[in-house]
Amino acid sequence: MGFTLDSVVPWGRSFEEYVRMFDLSAADLGKRILGCGDGPAAFNAALTARGGRIVSADPVYAFSAAQIEGRIAVTYEKVMAQLCANEHDYLWTEFSGPEELGATRMAAMKTFLADYEKGRAAGRYVAAALPKLPFADGAYDLALVSHFLFLYAAQLDADFHIRSMIELLRVAKEVRVFPLLTLDGRSYPEMAAVRSGLEKVGVATLVRKVPYEFQKGGNEMLVLRRA
Repeated sequence: MGFTLDSVVPWGRSFEEYVRMFDLSAADLGKRILGCGDGPAAFNAALTARGGRIVSADPVYAFSAAQIEGRIAVTYEKVMAQLCANEHDYLWTEFSGPEELGATRMAAMKTFLADYEKGRAAGRYVAAALPKLPFADGAYDLALVSHFLFLYAAQLDADFHIRSMIELLRVAKEVRVFPLLTLDGRSYPEMAAVRSGLEKVGVATLVRKVPYEFQKGGNEMLVLRRA
């Protein structure tokens, strides 16, 4: 079965969260950036407004703004209900509580929706999915993967992760992946195997702390570069 909008759980994060999740410096923000799996995040719209150079890749970009907005409306309450039922899995220092979190997420997604059709026409939102991307070798300086790799360990095996990261390093000089946790808050169980597999093909890996933590223990990213 192909990708369908019914399978999407849209949950967009803000520009400020991206900066902290990936520990992005002013120099980083001036690079050619690929956001992989961005979904309805505000990062592309906000960085573009600041004069940045960014392309976001996600299979959801095959759909129109109206279709994505409709899916957000369907899933928002369900996601918030799950989050409230599992409040103990999160640190409430980034947000005062679920209400502020929900408002932040919805504001980010509205920023995305307002920019989406214009950005898609300009080639800033590209319908694509790992482990194969439609970009030229070395097209980007930095690739960011937010809440996709590692998070869906139950659905995506170690081989998928290795192939995806090799592909990301084909199109970008450096890759940063955040967080290093699964959906249930555990450390990604096959991290050693993934890092070993990458190192065998000449990829240097580094776990680095970041100034952001919402999921408990979710304050690290994996940094990848060609050795």
